[in-house]
Amino acid sequence: MKQAIQILEFNKIKQTVDSLCACSLGQKRVEYLSPSIDEKQVEYSLNQSDEALKIILALGEAPLGGVTDITEAIKRAKISAMLSAQELLGISRLLYAVSQLKTFSERLNEIKVDVPIFSSQVNSLVSLNSLQTAINDCIDETGYILDSASSELRNIRRSIQSTEARIKEKLNHVVSERRNKLTDGIVTIRNERYVVPVRAEAKNTFGGTVHDQSSSGNTYFIEPKEVVDLNNKLQEYHVEERREIERILRALTEEVKKFVDALAVNVEVLGEIDFMFAKGKYARLINGTRPKMNTKGIIRLVAARHPLIDQKVVVPNDIELGDEYTTIVITGPNTGGKTVTLKTVGLLTLMAQAGLLIPAHETSQLAIFDHVFADIGDEQSIEQSLSTFSSHMTNIVRIMERLTVNSLILFDELGAGTDPKEGASLAISILDYVKVRGARTIATSHYPELKAYAYENDDVINASVEFNIETLSPTYRLLVGVPGRSNAFEISKRLGLKEAILTTAHAYVETERTEMTDLITKLEDRGLELDHEIQLLQKQNQEVEAMRLDYERKIAKFEAERERVLEEIKKEAFENIRQAKEEAEQIVADLRQAKKMADLSIKDHELTEKLTSLKKSEAKQAEQFKRKARNKAPLKAGDEVMVLSLNRQGELIEKTKNGDWMVQLGMMKVNIKEDDLEYLRKSVKKKDSGKGKMIHKRNTNVGIQLDLRGERYEDAMLRLDKYMDEVLLAGYQTVTIIHGHGTGALRQGVHKYLKKNKHVASFRFGGAGEGGTGATVVELK
Repeated sequence: MKQAIQILEFNKIKQTVDSLCACSLGQKRVEYLSPSIDEKQVEYSLNQSDEALKIILALGEAPLGGVTDITEAIKRAKISAMLSAQELLGISRLLYAVSQLKTFSERLNEIKVDVPIFSSQVNSLVSLNSLQTAINDCIDETGYILDSASSELRNIRRSIQSTEARIKEKLNHVVSERRNKLTDGIVTIRNERYVVPVRAEAKNTFGGTVHDQSSSGNTYFIEPKEVVDLNNKLQEYHVEERREIERILRALTEEVKKFVDALAVNVEVLGEIDFMFAKGKYARLINGTRPKMNTKGIIRLVAARHPLIDQKVVVPNDIELGDEYTTIVITGPNTGGKTVTLKTVGLLTLMAQAGLLIPAHETSQLAIFDHVFADIGDEQSIEQSLSTFSSHMTNIVRIMERLTVNSLILFDELGAGTDPKEGASLAISILDYVKVRGARTIATSHYPELKAYAYENDDVINASVEFNIETLSPTYRLLVGVPGRSNAFEISKRLGLKEAILTTAHAYVETERTEMTDLITKLEDRGLELDHEIQLLQKQNQEVEAMRLDYERKIAKFEAERERVLEEIKKEAFENIRQAKEEAEQIVADLRQAKKMADLSIKDHELTEKLTSLKKSEAKQAEQFKRKARNKAPLKAGDEVMVLSLNRQGELIEKTKNGDWMVQLGMMKVNIKEDDLEYLRKSVKKKDSGKGKMIHKRNTNVGIQLDLRGERYEDAMLRLDKYMDEVLLAGYQTVTIIHGHGTGALRQGVHKYLKKNKHVASFRFGGAGEGGTGATVVELK
């Protein structure tokens, strides 16, 4: 299929999918993406893409931001070659992605999204929390080895800071005393040693070691003798620091070595997940659906669109092949869309066999072919001195030698480039040869002989692309069963060509051909009428079917919700009754025990009365739960409800994303769980007198992002605290805090604050397109 892949531009599809990958792990798999002829592989790949699209629509994209390919690091760790801080950081980020994906999968289970392939992949991921913690305790997000990595490193760095302070103190004293010998009153570093800039004429009298010279030669960078010993000591500390860092990295490498097999599994699975979601994102981009696949050579495309043409302007077409007829002959003028139709069928076939969803209606079907051949476009070869006809014929010869009963063949302008009669004869012979061998064929042509050929053969059908004579432009709509015509005379007449010339032209046309053209015209007009009628009926049927399905869905949803609510109330009522009964029996037992122990003058009839009273209370509570069950109708915005936990009436405003309800209680809007609400009645709107009216609405000035970059730590924390109050009042569910990378202090402060905030459900680093580790996405309760 290599030639067809190139001609049909399948590689452009791959390029788009590649650009949608979150990391290089997925891109490696896109590189090898190609059509498969194995039925099980095709079905699995399509299911994988379909699951990814389902997940994206339900919960968004998988959290794969920051993941890199750590394959080389794994290989190096396996042979105990010391890993760099960046390599270890890459491993930590990959393990963070593993934990995020497991959480993501749990959320899918909670909302009951059935995705067995994705669930299986996530289950095969290995969580290595101890390794991730060990790396994060030693290395920050920029790859810097933290002072806390070891007590020895902390002591060494304190010594470095102390020595640097003493050196700067001495040099500042030197600068102040010998300012006239310096080109500038600053302290700088050359060759990892602290120096001062000395004028060229004073270098011999200044005293010290020369380490560098300016490009102009006017300044010498000299290390004064007063700080030589301190600089030497500083260098010793730096050597010790490097040794300690190397020791820490080697220890971490050995820790990684213990888990190289598990890490290799994670790399493989994460690559597959990234690839899977890239296919899902591409499906969302083209509004793709999963076609039904068969091995019978049947193509039934409904509202199919070419994926490389702007989806806003491309005209969808219905195309059927392989069931009632095995060959389609498309005729008509140039620039009408015949070649686009060929490419649409071929490219969608390649996409489906590669496991990609296609831009067509979900009822579409495609076949799994062992070969897809395409002879499309002008492949004239100057080097080989081949004409257009010879080039096409060379390609056709190769196709004839390799075709099988399970092949799809696409011919563009079959037999063109030579004498029309000979070309038409060759075209008919080629189509016969292919048809006898059982292959599926779509061919375009200008030859009228091929129209007659299609009429004479039951398993061949004519088709054309509709042309609007009034506007003199194609509509790009495929008309199956209707042969095309050149429309040369009609177009010329509308453009103003003299009637005498047209009459003479008609006389030159063979009578037989004229009669056939007239017949074709009548058939085409009648076909168009029937086609419009069929489309109208189909549209009406679709509307009726959609209404029926919507009605059934609503009934099923209502019944399921009613059963669920009644079951919950029943369980709750029985549990409360059981508890009340246990409490009653315990009270009676305690009273009898007290009577026995303290000889209290409590009569049995008094105990009986108390028990009776408790039973009445129990019955009253049961009746309340029954009333609650009766009133627990499906809730909707505008209903008046009782908030049971607060014993207050309110009005439902809207249902939030997590299933709770926003309830108007006086001047306040509060999020309440549905289980805590009792339906009272539909809201009765009162006429507004306009007096004493107070409006309480969401603060729309609060953004969904807070940017703290460049802020001082204390100021940033104050802004964050104020912002969280504002977004809670605004009723937001998700916000983003941008803290940047920097030293990590601001990020740690933000995370520490979020952990303590009782209104925060969860938070995570940003994904691809969300700011990565420079931002934190917060989910509010």
